[in-house]
Order: sequence, then structure tokens, then C-alpha cells
Amino acid sequence: MRILLVEDDLRLAETLAEALTDQRYTVDVVTDGEAGWNQAKMLDYDLLLLDVMLPELDGISLCHRLRSHSYSMPVLMLTARDTVSDKITGLDAGADDYVVKPVDLQELFARIRALLRRGNASSPPILEWGNLHLNPSTYEVSYGKNMLHLTPKEYGILELLLRNGRRVLSRSVIIEHIWSLDSPPEEHAVKVHLRSLRQKLKAAGAFEDFIETVHGIGYHLKQLDQL
Repeated sequence: MRILLVEDDLRLAETLAEALTDQRYTVDVVTDGEAGWNQAKMLDYDLLLLDVMLPELDGISLCHRLRSHSYSMPVLMLTARDTVSDKITGLDAGADDYVVKPVDLQELFARIRALLRRGNASSPPILEWGNLHLNPSTYEVSYGKNMLHLTPKEYGILELLLRNGRRVLSRSVIIEHIWSLDSPPEEHAVKVHLRSLRQKLKAAGAFEDFIETVHGIGYHLKQLDQL
């Protein structure tokens, strides 16, 4: 899941981005409303975490602009003003929920999970492929009765593959979805993480080519009837 954080308090932005990354989200950070608008146009985000008081373009105006241009991603607003009128203004502009500063991280995580579940109501709660099961709510992955202990990047790659099934994903597409824009790796890093992921799957009982390589193109999951 990819989150766009628009927050001009650099210290808070850094703290939130680090905490969200620990929760297995990919986070891009911009520090003003116009940059948020440009970023939202450039990439598809699963959720927008938006401060109300921003330079260039305030959060209420940005939210309104996004909704008027048919952007439907969930919007969670951050505000230091805990008044009913402020919340009504934000909700009327198209925000889905509010978190009041100072931010309680556990509350923030819970509200993000709730909005993402609402935005993906048509998606199954547990992702499955043969004997492989991945629970996006708990980050638990198992193959048969064996639990897999994955790094955040391994988990992100596996979840991305599961959500795309037989669709072939190139290394550049995997990087775009799993790494933040300010720290993209070399494409070789994808091979390293995939090698480790395949080894863990094999140790848990999966076939060695559970994740197939389409040479010169990318990767996808092996057909279910071949597992």
C-alpha cells in the first residue's frame, strides 16, 4: 500500500514516514499543497495523509481540488484544531476522517487500516495463491501450516505479486510500488530480495519456481494448476 503524506512540519513528517514504513507502507512525503497536488497526479496512491495548515495550498483546498477532479483515494486529515466546525469543513471538502495533533500513532494506524479496508471492500481480506496465505491486516504470511518470516521489502513484493496474480511485473514496476521516491534502489536489488523470498517459500514447502521469471520482462506467480 502506498501513502502520500503532505506535511510541512519536517520533524513530524519524518517521524510519521518512519512509523508508517515500519507498518509495511510505502510512503512518499511532500511539504506543501501544490507539491501534493502534483504528486497525486503523478502516481496512484492508496491513501492521502494530509495536514490542514500547509503553504502554497492548504489541505482543505487540496482535498477539494482532488475530489473535484474525481480522485477517489481515502483522505485522512491531520489537524491541530479539534473543533466541530473545522471537522465539518474538512469532511465537506471530501476528507474521509480526521486525526488531531499531537498524533497518537496507534490511533493513526487503526484509522488508516479502517479507511484502506473501506476503499478495498471488494478485495478479499486474505490473499491466497494455492497453499500460500497472506493477511494484509496482520502482516502474517503462511504456506500450508508453516509461517514465513519476511522482511518488509520481501513482504511488499509478495503482496504485490499476489494482488496481480498472473500479471507480469517488471523490476521497475516493483520498485515504483515498494520503494519510496526519495530512495529508489538499483534494479539489481529486486533480484536480491526475490532470491531471498524464493528461498523462504521453498523452505516452507513451496515449489522452487512458485515465483516465475519471465526472462527480459519480469515476474509473476506460477499458474495454480501447475502448483
